[in-house]
Amino acid sequence: MNMTNTQTQKQSEYDYIVVGAGSAGCVLANRLSENPANKVLLLETGGSDRSIFIQMPTALSIPMNSAKYAWQFETEAEPHLDNRRMHCPRGKVLGGSSSINGMVYVRGHARDFDEWQLSGAKDWDYAHCLPYFQKAETWAFGADEYRGDAGPLAVNNGNQMKNPLYQAFVDAGVDAGYLATADYNGAQQEGFGPMHMTIKNGVRWSTANAYLRPAMKRSNLTVITHALVHKVLFEGKKAIGVRFERKGKITDIQCNKEVVLSAGSIGSPHILQLSGIGKADTLAKANIDLVHELPGVGENLQDHLEFYFQFKCLKPISLNGKLDPLNKLYIGTRWILNKSGLGATNHFESCGFIRSKAGLEWPDLQYHFLPAAMRYDGKEAFAGHGFQVHIGHNKPKSRGAVKVVSNDPHAAPSIQFNYLSHQDDIEGFRACVRLTREIINQPGLDEYRGEEIQPGIGVQTDTEIDAFVRSSVESAYHPSCSCKMGEDDMAVVDSETRVHGVQGLRVVDSSIFPTIPNGNLNSPTIMVAERAADLILGNTPLMASTAPVTLADNWQEKQRLKSPKR
Repeated sequence: MNMTNTQTQKQSEYDYIVVGAGSAGCVLANRLSENPANKVLLLETGGSDRSIFIQMPTALSIPMNSAKYAWQFETEAEPHLDNRRMHCPRGKVLGGSSSINGMVYVRGHARDFDEWQLSGAKDWDYAHCLPYFQKAETWAFGADEYRGDAGPLAVNNGNQMKNPLYQAFVDAGVDAGYLATADYNGAQQEGFGPMHMTIKNGVRWSTANAYLRPAMKRSNLTVITHALVHKVLFEGKKAIGVRFERKGKITDIQCNKEVVLSAGSIGSPHILQLSGIGKADTLAKANIDLVHELPGVGENLQDHLEFYFQFKCLKPISLNGKLDPLNKLYIGTRWILNKSGLGATNHFESCGFIRSKAGLEWPDLQYHFLPAAMRYDGKEAFAGHGFQVHIGHNKPKSRGAVKVVSNDPHAAPSIQFNYLSHQDDIEGFRACVRLTREIINQPGLDEYRGEEIQPGIGVQTDTEIDAFVRSSVESAYHPSCSCKMGEDDMAVVDSETRVHGVQGLRVVDSSIFPTIPNGNLNSPTIMVAERAADLILGNTPLMASTAPVTLADNWQEKQRLKSPKR
């Protein structure tokens, strides 16, 4: 590219341009390029994912907090969280957020996807989505009517709960009257059991490793890194290409078929707005010419919040005993030599999914158990041994927005989640505190449970719990739903992921979720991309599944609510 900073270059050698090499973009790059007749260009702002800190699972906190590998976004002051500005990192590297996340594999509850269909996303119910979950994965324990064994994405149980604290947590959940579940991604999400992760042979199995790297061997796929997309180019209301910047040079590249935005729930609405697609007054304030008014762009933004319950451990078996420099050196060396040991897991190896109150049809609370008491940056929370459980209310009713603030593509958008602006979300977190205490104080944890460190036994009343939650909750890093799929006035894409009102432009990533699922978002994002690839290519979609869904009966819930609390 022999150009000055203001020159442009036009090319039309590609059929598809995919913007963003993240959880969805890598899937699309692979599937769209399977046919050698399709010429595919994948653009990514970040660079290589080869770093040991990305590939070694236990180092997960490092890339997430690195400006090299993640956009270090911050929200506006959140009025219902003591005006805190919340950290909102998004992947900026091959693999996107699948290269910086916690590698937890949760599809969500079947009813989450039925909810999508009811909101107007035709054929995005569980029956139509399940075959694409299966297509994407290779489940370590073999295929059945819910799981797949021939997909690119490796899914397993990590070190399979060798630390006894993992099983003790599951036992405590059952002691409290909840269900056990052998496979929460199978027939029954609700209950306590082993947690699944996207790791293969001890290595983070991001979409870059699973989908993109094999596809990069194809001559019809071009991947350009360090490319900041400025906007989508239009002729009238037809998308014809994109403008991007690389090493200070500006390039306009055209395509013959479609542009697909897969830049995530912050990046995709921002690029649409920079391109003149969005709410007219928002674009006018940013001095952006309107191409097509679409008021839902950036709206409906949702996320999961969580906090940590932390306890001292009465036995010296927690990971807190492995955080000194010598142990870290041993763990790292063992991983480098043979990809095994404590370096080969994310340490979230048991979990739980429960309902916050009687009368709910499916779970809305999620637990991640960790046999250590530490902060998310990997530093000790206190001296001595401990354990913690991450707990969050996963079906929030609070809604926020992503808004462009400048026509400069380098300027970050305004991000406002309006966390806990809905009373139901506040009550959901009260349930998080009270139900978790009930679980932790069951016999299954008696031999390990010490003093409650956080929130602390002084936090009891609604007022005390609300104050603790406002000051202590953190994002679970699941922004979504900001370009929702559907047919109402606030929908951004239709049920085939095409942007309403324009031609040749789609959005495929977690931003098109109508509502946020009960779980981590990497798995449903990959599923959405797998299904969208068939829609883009005009393939006949996979046949809808007839596998039944297990819903816990009301009897068990009533029995639990009657049982005396310890």
